[in-house]
Amino acid sequence: MTTIQRQHFGEHQGQAVSLFTLSNANGMRLCVTDYGCIITQLWVPDRHGQAADIVMGFDDLASYQAGHPFFGAIAGRCANRIAGGRFKLDGQEYVLATNELTTGQHLHGGVRGFDKYVWQAQEDGDGIIFSRTSADGEEGYPGNLQVRHRIGLTEDNVMTFSFEAQTDKPTLVNLVNHSHYNLRGHTHLIHDQQLKIEADFITPVDESTMLPTGEIRRVAGTAFDFRNARRLGDAMLHRPAQDFDMNYVLKPGDGALRPAASLICPHSGRVMEVHTSLPGMQFYNAFKLSNKVWNGKEGHRYQAFSGICLETQAFPDSIHHAHFSNVVLRPGDKYLSRTEHRFSTLA
Repeated sequence: MTTIQRQHFGEHQGQAVSLFTLSNANGMRLCVTDYGCIITQLWVPDRHGQAADIVMGFDDLASYQAGHPFFGAIAGRCANRIAGGRFKLDGQEYVLATNELTTGQHLHGGVRGFDKYVWQAQEDGDGIIFSRTSADGEEGYPGNLQVRHRIGLTEDNVMTFSFEAQTDKPTLVNLVNHSHYNLRGHTHLIHDQQLKIEADFITPVDESTMLPTGEIRRVAGTAFDFRNARRLGDAMLHRPAQDFDMNYVLKPGDGALRPAASLICPHSGRVMEVHTSLPGMQFYNAFKLSNKVWNGKEGHRYQAFSGICLETQAFPDSIHHAHFSNVVLRPGDKYLSRTEHRFSTLA
């Protein structure tokens, strides 16, 4: 069975912070803290049984508290971007924090999003249930939102993310895990790894604001076509700054769990398959990391293209595009989503 150990990780604003280590019999180990539901380590064996840590992050709590590009964290109340930090719901306008300073947008929940709180934590079989109540008016959002986020590790090498939420006023909800993955290990670059995305369409953006234009565009004939597995280094040559930061429209599934993406590392033999109940997935190749010095785990300095994010989600800025996915949650309804990362190795 998966075992769980709990240890002290530090303090945040007078609250004790814990680090949980989940281990299975196959050599996988997942470390997650109740500060921001952050996955700090994920050890996965290669084809020879040698484990490596395949997520980016830090060795200590203070580094996360100092600010970071959402390494391993939950993003919410509403992940991704909201244009101008404003939206109307049932005729009332709400004003949110505009924390993406370069473009003036609301990003990943605001100045103090869900990633900057200590959550209540409870062991639950092969996982941890994290919970908190986001108060009415927090970061400008309406409604008291009760949230439960379960992170698990199964005996058959599946890492699971489940989200539940309920509200007492109409509000917006889009909850995401924002881990940066590198199947060769967090000290390497991603160029030789191969990515496949189960999507025929993207929601293109205005690249000056990174906001969706409202178009839903076919990937065929573009740099964003990952319908067949492609070497990331080759794909990046077809982008002006080798950059990818795009929402993919996953194939319809009516809320059922279905394939979203697969990442393969020929060097290590590690394979990660992503399955989700959500309608979209943001593929980001960490091209912005070199804008600032990030001293990561084991003294390693992270740079651009050190990892990729595969953030299963509702579409960005959906509240401003009626034909996009729904992000409105109303009293009496329940927000539910599930994403699985299934790990295996090549022969």
